[in-house]
Amino acid sequence: MPISPSSAAQAARNGVAQRLRELRAEAGLTGTELAARCGWTHPKTSRIENARTPPSPDDIRRWCQVCGADDQAADIIAQSHNAESMYVEWRRQLRSGLKQLQNSYVPLFQATSIFRVYSATLVPGLLQTEGYATGLMTLIAGFREIPNDVAEAVAARLERSRVVHEQGRRFVLVVEESALHHQVADADSMAAQLGYLLTAGALPAVSLGVIPKATPSRTIWPMETFHAYDDTLVSVELMSARVTVTQPSDIALYLGAFEQLRGMAVYGADARALIVKAIDALG
Repeated sequence: MPISPSSAAQAARNGVAQRLRELRAEAGLTGTELAARCGWTHPKTSRIENARTPPSPDDIRRWCQVCGADDQAADIIAQSHNAESMYVEWRRQLRSGLKQLQNSYVPLFQATSIFRVYSATLVPGLLQTEGYATGLMTLIAGFREIPNDVAEAVAARLERSRVVHEQGRRFVLVVEESALHHQVADADSMAAQLGYLLTAGALPAVSLGVIPKATPSRTIWPMETFHAYDDTLVSVELMSARVTVTQPSDIALYLGAFEQLRGMAVYGADARALIVKAIDALG
């Protein structure tokens, strides 16, 4: 059974509480002793350790200092922040339509120098054509039963995607070969989309890799679509939510996975051959 956003967030809070509890135990302190050294009451320590009260960044810094673990404070603060805000439900974001969702990414795009994208199922949004994006968003709007502002949303996505032509940025995109074959738009739109990939992959700032379905010995399994923005944030797309990852250790995990996925991909002429194969399959 898929985990719900609320229970996942609670599990993340429990993870923060456990780390703090382990630090106290390793320091040989009782809850009462830690509370006294931090300058608060024992019940507060208990509430934090049992994930009933989320600790503030200052609480975490004091806790780590008292336990002789100052070097862990930044990571736990990020983990705690992630636990409180990691799940942004799609339905809540989409209440005002798909256009708003597209525009919500603009500040992040403008602040990013290196974009890393992995997709097992779809052509990445940064490289989507008008017809492909229209087909995809029409499916999303119908499934979600939300206001149909597909035309406006597509225009916003295309405008946002112009970032690939701006100087000073790099785009490293990796897709599974299967993503080239999922027909989310009509045949003409799919052909146009795949044709655009043949030229987009040659853009100076774009590295487009395709992982062949017949890769003989994978080093990592196909996984959920994710976007890494520099080395400061990873956005993971699930059915019910978008997970925002900001904890440094988790970001490092995704970047490590991305490097393995990138290493299995083919590029240049070999990638183009797989794209042409997908075009031919359209009939």
